[in-house]
Formats: sequence, C-alpha cells, structure tokens
Amino acid sequence: MTNLPPTGSLIPVDAPFSAAQESWLAGFLAGIAAAGKRSASPAPTTTVDVLFGTQTGNAELLAEDLVAGARARGLGGRATPLDAVSPEPLAGMSHVLVVTSTYGEGEMPDNAGLFWEALQATTVPRLEGLRYAVLGLGDTSYDEFCQAGKLLDLRLEQLGATRVHDRVDCDVDYEDPAALWSAAVLDRLAAEAGATGAPVGSGATTGTTVTGGAGVSRASRPGAQWNKRNPYPARLVENRLLSSPGSAKEIRHLEFDLGDSGITYAAGDALAVVPHNDPALVDRLLEHLGADGSALFDGRPLTDVLRVDREIRTPSKDLVADLVQRAPASELAAVVAHGDKQELDRWLWGRDVLDLLRDAGDAAPSLDELLPNLRGLQARQYSISSSPLAHPDRVHLTIASVRYGDARRAHGGVASTYLADRVRADGEVGVYLQPNAAFGVPADDSAPMVMIGPGTGVAPFRGFLHERAASGATGRNWLFFGDQHRATDFVYEDELTAFRESGVLDRLDLAFSRDQAEKVYVQTRMREQAAELYRWLEDGASVYVCGDASRMAKDVEQALLDVVASQRGRGDDDAQAYLADLRRGGRYVRDVY
Repeated sequence: MTNLPPTGSLIPVDAPFSAAQESWLAGFLAGIAAAGKRSASPAPTTTVDVLFGTQTGNAELLAEDLVAGARARGLGGRATPLDAVSPEPLAGMSHVLVVTSTYGEGEMPDNAGLFWEALQATTVPRLEGLRYAVLGLGDTSYDEFCQAGKLLDLRLEQLGATRVHDRVDCDVDYEDPAALWSAAVLDRLAAEAGATGAPVGSGATTGTTVTGGAGVSRASRPGAQWNKRNPYPARLVENRLLSSPGSAKEIRHLEFDLGDSGITYAAGDALAVVPHNDPALVDRLLEHLGADGSALFDGRPLTDVLRVDREIRTPSKDLVADLVQRAPASELAAVVAHGDKQELDRWLWGRDVLDLLRDAGDAAPSLDELLPNLRGLQARQYSISSSPLAHPDRVHLTIASVRYGDARRAHGGVASTYLADRVRADGEVGVYLQPNAAFGVPADDSAPMVMIGPGTGVAPFRGFLHERAASGATGRNWLFFGDQHRATDFVYEDELTAFRESGVLDRLDLAFSRDQAEKVYVQTRMREQAAELYRWLEDGASVYVCGDASRMAKDVEQALLDVVASQRGRGDDDAQAYLADLRRGGRYVRDVY
C-alpha cells in the first residue's frame, strides 16, 4: 500500500511528478476530494472562458487541461478557438484565460489571426468588465519570442480589461511553467468565486470543450502517458525509399508499430520523434574541444549528453551572442554587427555548433563554458501519413532526409538522418502523439475536400484518403500534388492512381516544376482550374494546405485569393472576406512548417 505524506496530500511521496505537475494535480485532486463529500453540487457562479490560438495543438491541449482544472475547482469552463470569438461576445465574458502559441516570426497562429484583426478595430467595445490572464507558448530561438501572447495581453489591457495574473511566456519545454501558471490562476479564480470544488464533467459545469468531451484532461486519454519526458519506444518496422534514383531528394516511408502503447491517433495528427545526434558529429565536436567523451557530466558520459540531450545541430541565440562577445573579429561577429536579421539568418543557415566554434578560433569557449549555451535536444514533429481506420496498429510517416555539404564536411538533419541511417530494422524510437484536432477530414462524410500538398506535404492527405476510403465517405476529394520531376519524385504514385481509379480521389492535379521550360507549381494548377475550384468552395468544400510555410503556403493562399476574386468579380477586399469566412468556419486550415 502506498503511503501518503504526513501533510495528508493526495499525491504519494514517491509519485514521479515534477514540482509543477504536483502543484497542478494537488489543486485538481483537492477539488475532486472536496466535491466527493457532498451529495449534490451547486451550479458554478463563475465560468472561465479559455480561448486558445494554436498551430500544432499544444495550446489546445493546455486549454482542455485548464477547463478540466476549472471544473475540478467548482468553476464553469469552456474552451474555444480565438477565431470563433468576436469582440461583442468577448465583452460579455467575465473571466477569460488566453493560451496562444506564436507562429513564424511573431505572427498569430492560424486560428487567432481574425480575432487579432477584430481586436485592433477602432469600433471594438471596451472590456472593463473582463478579468483575464495570458499564457504564451513560443521558442526562444526566434527573435519575436511569444509575440502573439504579448500583443494580446497588451491589447486586452488597453481595452480596459483587468489582468488577474501576470503573463508567463513559455519556451519549447513549456510543461512545468504552464502547469504552475495554470494552478496559480485557477486557484485565484476559485478563491475569488468562493468555489469549493465540483466533480469533473458534472452537471454543475457550463459550456463544453471543443475536443475531448466535457472536462476531459489529457491525462485521461488513451496513451496519454507518453510524452516528451516519457516517449513510447516504438519499433521501426518499415523504412523504404519512395523517391527514385536520380532524384535530388531522398523521401522515405516509415512505419512504427504502436504495440501496447494505447496510443490512438486521428488522420491529421502529428507524431513527435525523439532523435539522437549523429555520433560522428559528437566525436568531431569533442575532438575540436579537446574533451574526453568518457568524462562524466551530471553523472553521465559527455558523449551520451551530447548525443541524446543537447542541440548541437542548430546553434542557440545564447551561443551566438556568447561567441560574438568572445570573438569580435570573427566572421559571425561581422555579420551580427550589420544588424540585418535576414543576412544573419542566411549566414547561419546550414551551420552547426562545430562550424561556429571553428569560426571563433582560439576565442571559442571550452566544453564547460559551451554546455550552458546548448539548448536541450527537441523532438521533431511529422504529419502522420496514415489513417487509424486502415492502419490501427501502426503509424506512418513520410520524411525527406536532409543532407547537404561538400567533400570537406557533410551535414544532415538531426531526426531525418537518425531515422534513415541509424535506426536498425525493428529498432526502437522514442515517439509520442501530437494531436491536431483542427486538421482532420470533415465531420460530414458527404462534404467535399480540397487538399494542397506538394512534396512531403502530401503526407496527411494520404492519411485523409485512406480514412475516407475505409469509412465509405461519399464526399468528393481533390488533391493538388507536385514536386520537381514526375519520373523520380511522384511519391505514392501507385496508391494515388489506385485512389483515382476507384473513385475515392475525384480529381488529381499534378505539377512537376522542372519537367518543362516554364516552372509549374500547385498554385499554377489552382489558377488554371479557378472556375471548378470555386464551384467546389461554393458546394461547401474544405481546403487543406500542408507543407513549407515560408513560400509555398503563402503562394497557395495568394492563388486561392486570386481564384475567389476572379470568379466573384468583387475585388480583393471581398476575396479576403470570403477567405476569412472559410477560415472562421474551419474550412480553410493549414499544417505548415
């Protein structure tokens, strides 16, 4: 029998939780315990509206947890995407918690852009009756760290809302600070409301969460015990090359056995892969530093620390700043001195930590000085390219192996080459699920669907097509796919052709950019089929885009705007409003990176 600590806490002393997790769970369990002493619970007098902006699903998962935590404390709770809320309903809310990630270089995530535009309008109502707090998710490797959260926090204050707790900006390892912030905010709101706890999912709650059911937290989902700190050791059971000899790319199809993990995924979700650094790069780095890899750091050999724990492929901002200070005459320092961020990004592209140490020469730090400036090695997320209806016990990925360099020095992507080269047949790889509730096939099986995914962007759409084939969905399906050359880069050609011949795939428009003198892209095909594409939109089609965010996704959006403008004939502003309505209705969604 497990003993509770002397304080009477509901959490065992030997439970494998961090301090932040214990803080959140203590409030959660205390609410349930208090509620269990009563035969009936009064209706909550305070409802907490949790509004989230998310690109990959993390903010939505935190929103679900906040709703579950609010309900456990006797508060009402509901979670809603930011774009589903207009300023007028916002003004009628009493307590709002905003959880938002930041996309790209300081931009709002896809499901928060319309909310942000509306909040900046001169006609937006004042919010003096609103009490709020903001949690930001971001990545300190970007200059505009958590910018979306900062902007929303400031704007709500400008509109007269009262901040009930300071904003917290979380880096990629967000779990602990997010849990501490959540517990502190919810405890404060519960105390103010005089709430004493109510059963999770009881009739005492108001509103509903958008996913997961009433008051369901991530801890209750099947397979939810697997995460970045505790990844599931999945067997890699298939690793085959999709691209043909002569291709400039190396595209691979990989399959993982989910075994007894309990992981249940949906078409459109992502799988996070926990990679290991290339041992050859680790050895070169140690050799350059004159360090002994068998020496211990925090009780572990340095070789293992650099291979498994630290990011040595992409230099951190802290390392760049440190090297500029140590080596003011270096090439890096000269680039930084220009103050041109784009020039710095171009110079850093493709360079790893070893490259920067070599550039710093004799001024480079020792290993002990270097380690604090190396970020933790992060999992890499990949769009799942299978459907659980067709492949319930396996999850498929479609990955481009990143390789570049010259005869003097070869470079490779951390996770892509780890999977392609260094995981043996039936070898185990740490993985965990990254749900993406916003990016999935339409709930209505009869609704049409337009998918735009060149290159490895086709991955989730292969899963979508398997899903619709297995479910017997009657909705029409249209795929725009392309790459460089048809002869070498038409991945999944046999499957896509079979889907086309069986009627699952109603239209397949291909764009192989280098098979003719004039380059042809998926956006070229979209404009060519403008009239038909617009008819599909008018018939209720949802549009999905997957792939490169920096160029392709922007070009595709412009093509979509051009299609709408040309067919409606009402100008660019009307086309923008039309696309905004699609986005607001969940009919224009993107999975871009």
